[in-house]
Amino acid sequence: MPAAKVSDLHRTAFVTGASSGLGAAFVEMLLADGVRVWGTARDPARLAARENFSPVTFDLADPAAAEKIFLHAAGAAGGAFDLVIHNAGYGVFGPFAATDFAAWQAQLADMLLATLRLAHAALRSMLARRRGCLVNVSSLAAEFPLPFMSGYNAAKAGLSAFSESLVFETHGTGVSVIDFRPGDYRTPFNQAMHRPSAEHSEAEARAWRRLEANLLAAPSPARAAADLRRALLHGRSGTVRSGSFFQARLAPLLARAAPLALRRAVLRVYYGVR
Repeated sequence: MPAAKVSDLHRTAFVTGASSGLGAAFVEMLLADGVRVWGTARDPARLAARENFSPVTFDLADPAAAEKIFLHAAGAAGGAFDLVIHNAGYGVFGPFAATDFAAWQAQLADMLLATLRLAHAALRSMLARRRGCLVNVSSLAAEFPLPFMSGYNAAKAGLSAFSESLVFETHGTGVSVIDFRPGDYRTPFNQAMHRPSAEHSEAEARAWRRLEANLLAAPSPARAAADLRRALLHGRSGTVRSGSFFQARLAPLLARAAPLALRRAVLRVYYGVR
């Protein structure tokens, strides 16, 4: 009996943030499984044309235009996508009060509100057909907030709460919703980090060094793609934690058993924020 493939369940997929990191790994996994993929980036030069892959250019900073482009791509895919993976995002690193609020507002608008707008368009067609899967790539930061990245933490926690709401709403409809929460992976995420301030406190410097060390020691994005593939083949809604054994398995287990005050104290020591 041939091994199961994602294309057995989903023939077409739309992946945002497909040019690098986890998004690129998701695209490679889906193509290897025979899925026809549309992948997005702000810069079309970063999307290599290849068989069964259609590059799509849009910017979540313009959500109305992004939705129109998404719907146009869905028409080319036969009217709707079987699988939609919301992966695009970026980091802003700096103290909340000392950073101009416009930076946080833009991040929440791009990573949360624009994503919800695309999810709204995708879910309507999935529910009408009574099949499909929506994957919202959140982060373990929803459970273990990253220091000096309050906008990112808020966006990802909001996205996880949104996914949980949809799990209830889509129950019994034939549509599944996956809240995918990756930890650290060896990607260019920190290289693209927006750091508004030119001067940083010692606490910020210690936290940044820890963030950099975590990425250098992190697994390859291929592991995240393999974890997502397993979840897609299960065909069920749910939360999927992905990353190193400590981040994705041990830390959540300890967090459930430890008092909140202890968890906060451990995180302060871990990131050097004391």
